[in-house]
Amino acid sequence: MIDPDGYRPNVGIVLMREDGQVFWARRVRRDGWQFPQGGMNSDETPVEAMYRELQEETGLLPEHVEVLGATPGWLRYRLPSRAIRRTEKQVCIGQKQVWFLLRLTGDEGHVRLDHTEAPEFDHWRWVDFWYPVEHVVMFKRGVYARALRHLAPLARGIAGQGVTAMPKSAQEAWMPGHAAGHERPRKRSRKRGYWPRKAQGEGSTA
Repeated sequence: MIDPDGYRPNVGIVLMREDGQVFWARRVRRDGWQFPQGGMNSDETPVEAMYRELQEETGLLPEHVEVLGATPGWLRYRLPSRAIRRTEKQVCIGQKQVWFLLRLTGDEGHVRLDHTEAPEFDHWRWVDFWYPVEHVVMFKRGVYARALRHLAPLARGIAGQGVTAMPKSAQEAWMPGHAAGHERPRKRSRKRGYWPRKAQGEGSTA
C-alpha cells in the first residue's frame, strides 16, 4: 500500500522500561540496529498495525505493554536511492510513520525474537532514550529525532530524570535539512474514523 506521493504507511514502536531505557534490536544477518517497525495493511488502523508488529517482532502481547501515546500524525523519511525499487508499478520513495511509545508492564522474559518463521531481529538490549538517534542508519536519524522529541515528555512522565533533555546531536538531527528527505509533519487527517479512539489526543507535546 503506497500513497500517491510514494510513501508507504508504517508504524514505529518505542518500547520503554520504567527507568527510561528503550528496546534496541539488531536486524537479522545485518549490522544495523533499530526500533521495531513495519508496514500497515490496507484494512488496519495504526493501533492495530502496532500490536501486530509488536507481536511479530518482539513476541510481546497487548497485556505485556501500556500505550503511553503516539506522534500526532505522519512523520516521513525518504529511502536512499539504492533502496528504491523503480521496477514496481508504484514506486515507494519512503515511509510515512506513526510512532507509539509503549511501557513494558510484563516481564522482559516474554520477549521472543523467533515468534515468526522469518524473524526481523536476532539480538536486542536496553539503551538510553536518545541513543538510537546517533546509532540508527543515517537516513532514519531525522525521523528518529522527531519521533523521540514528540514522545519524550510522555516518557519523562514515567521515568522522570531517566529521560534527559534532548542532546545537541539529536537536536541537530531534528533540524530541517539535516537528513535527506526531511519533511515537517503534516497535519493529522480529519477524515472521520481514521484515528482510533484510543490514539486520539495522544502524543502531543508540551
